[in-house]
Amino acid sequence: MTPDLFPEQFEGLTCLPGLAAGTAGQLWEAVQTIAAAAPFRQMVTPWGKKMSVGMTNCGAAGWVTDLSGYRYTETDPETGQPWPPMPKIFLDLAQNAAARGGFTNFTPDACLINRYAPGARMSLHQDRNERDFTAPIVSVSLGLPAMFLWGGPARTDKTNRILLENGDVLVWGGSARLYFHGIAPLKEGEHPLTGRARINLTFRRAM
Repeated sequence: MTPDLFPEQFEGLTCLPGLAAGTAGQLWEAVQTIAAAAPFRQMVTPWGKKMSVGMTNCGAAGWVTDLSGYRYTETDPETGQPWPPMPKIFLDLAQNAAARGGFTNFTPDACLINRYAPGARMSLHQDRNERDFTAPIVSVSLGLPAMFLWGGPARTDKTNRILLENGDVLVWGGSARLYFHGIAPLKEGEHPLTGRARINLTFRRAM
């Protein structure tokens, strides 16, 4: 993890380099089990644009997007079944990271899992479809490195660039809960764990 500034200089953002590195293999196995029940898919935005990132979910709720808008659902629209349960190793990691970021008693009910292939990106956005903005966001990186873009409360604010590597974790909340953030286009590469992919686990309290 190589931030433009020291981590403590990012308002509301805690950087935890390598926190998940020791359990990355187990996390990746859990992702594959989840994807077997709820396959990755490239969702469509309300404006009809197919996203470059493959997505799936686990937990009591899952984030989805289609022509009718952004929202959380208790069932997978493609299968009609509840989203796979959140593995204990996911929950333990999310709660540990949140506590290190100053957010105790965090109990996520949703984990959005993004799969980035080389060239995939995530434009600047806010996580604002959740009902409880007092809870933090916990973001875990697995596999290929990616450049995280950390902005401010307005889309036009200057962005800082943070290189995220396998096992790095970010936590943000409080005054920065609705800050804009994104991922620059993923560079070509091959990772011994995930191959030509980066996996991002995003834990939220959605409902």
